[in-house]
Amino acid sequence: MSFTAYILDVVTDSIHPARITIEDGIFKEVTPITVDEETPVDVRGLILPGFIDSHIHIESSMITPAQFARIAVRHGTTSVVCDPHEIANVLGIDGVEAMIENAEKVPFNFYFAASSCVPATPFETSGATLDSSKIEYLLKKDEVVALAEMMNFPGVINGDEEVLRKLELARQYGKPIDGHAPLLSGKDLDKYLEQGISTDHECTNFIEALEKKIKGMRIMVRDGSSAKNMECLFDIDEGKKMVKDSERFGKVYRDIFERKIFSPVFDFIVSDDKHPDELVKGHLNMSIKKAVKLGVDPFKAISMITINPAYHYALDAGVIVEGARADFIVVDSIYDFNVLKTYIGGQCVFDGENVLFDAPEMESNNSINASKKTAADFDIHYDGDECEVNVIECFDGDLLTKKTTAKLAVEDGIVQSDTNQDVLKIAVVQRYGGNTVSNAFIKGFGFKKGAIASSVAHDSHNIIVVGCDSEMMARAVNRVIDDCGGIAVVGDDFEDSLPLPIAGLMSNEDAFDVADKWEELYDKTVSLGCKIKFPFMTMAFMALLVLPSIKISDKGLFDGDNFEFMDVIID
Repeated sequence: MSFTAYILDVVTDSIHPARITIEDGIFKEVTPITVDEETPVDVRGLILPGFIDSHIHIESSMITPAQFARIAVRHGTTSVVCDPHEIANVLGIDGVEAMIENAEKVPFNFYFAASSCVPATPFETSGATLDSSKIEYLLKKDEVVALAEMMNFPGVINGDEEVLRKLELARQYGKPIDGHAPLLSGKDLDKYLEQGISTDHECTNFIEALEKKIKGMRIMVRDGSSAKNMECLFDIDEGKKMVKDSERFGKVYRDIFERKIFSPVFDFIVSDDKHPDELVKGHLNMSIKKAVKLGVDPFKAISMITINPAYHYALDAGVIVEGARADFIVVDSIYDFNVLKTYIGGQCVFDGENVLFDAPEMESNNSINASKKTAADFDIHYDGDECEVNVIECFDGDLLTKKTTAKLAVEDGIVQSDTNQDVLKIAVVQRYGGNTVSNAFIKGFGFKKGAIASSVAHDSHNIIVVGCDSEMMARAVNRVIDDCGGIAVVGDDFEDSLPLPIAGLMSNEDAFDVADKWEELYDKTVSLGCKIKFPFMTMAFMALLVLPSIKISDKGLFDGDNFEFMDVIID
């Protein structure tokens, strides 16, 4: 295949016409030309390297890798570096290999990272454990290009032998180590970085990103569904104020804001988690549009999802040069980024209207080993008329939580929720045969009635439930159990659910069908009084203990600042 087109050169940050020849899926010739009557341009639009999402958990889209590929190519994504730690927590190595096997059946570039923290902490029950020997098994695979995010930063800082062994193995096999270090700073950050951890996607303000960048990390700007950090990190006025107020950084980085040069600080744009309803609308193409609107130079923004991740993870992608894999897209312009066609290995996989490959199914076996629950399983007992309790306060679109308290009434020895204070009940049901239930209270959802439950609960994926009363919570959990995993919403006069039979995390259905059902369930949460936009994913992250400040696992309420359990009732 040979043609002429305007290309965006991410090496020289320029746009120019070129003659392109592709043979055996490789760019055989990329030669600059002069456009005239004798040498017209064959391709309408502008050719860019295919987009690379360098940090994503496919399972959070609730569809299989093959189905993910079918929707991603519509948006110009041709490669992802995915961390399968969701399914690894449920099914272990078997789950990871099932993901790789399904991914290999479609024309899309799936690169994997070996999940470093399965389980994320010793304070929860997971379905599997990936110790250092299993990590080494994965690092030997050609499909595995990195050690995935090291969430156990206390283990790194305190010299946990098993944690350090995993980091040593990654260095031994020459594969980069991804980080996960929210708000980590100073000497603790120095200890973390001594182990060769090279990226972070948890920055929530410019000074945090700047310190990590100065100390050698590559900064991922997260623009996902559960967390959207691009607005705060690319906020030029807020960043300028923070740098000005900081004597340490003021002089060194003043030019960043005078010239709107973000590239010295930020390296990648990533999704991390992408809900099905958002994924059908767009992926990195939407993130690029947003970055440009926030003042990032278009060439620099495109580099963050092409050449930068390709270089860091040693991927055969991300650039249009002779000898590289012919993964490219055609867009209408450098500002609109509407994808007209997508090519992978020189073959058209999206023609502007249709995706030109099918998605084979993944095998699904019931992974939910939990008995049906009754209302009594979700009761918290106290001897008195009133008690003070610790409460998780959550915020829409933010993975971090706040510790707060509330005074609640006690009826017949059972502590009551209080919708007037927006203090609801939250619980985690162990799904791996233990049948234990831990109960606590949460603020932020706004429900006036009903309950929601899900087998998607990061990272161990026990069943999590939020509701106004114990009876509704039991109904929601039992619907998830009946579905062999999924998301359920119950009200006074209805029950509805999205079954996720693959490890309780994914469906074999088409992304559009899953997104439609997701939105139906969201509409039902609105009828319950829900006041946050992302109730299911917000609830799912209430079990992620490695994020401050207060979370819950199947073993109890957890203080994420001090990394220890805490009592629900305050004496």
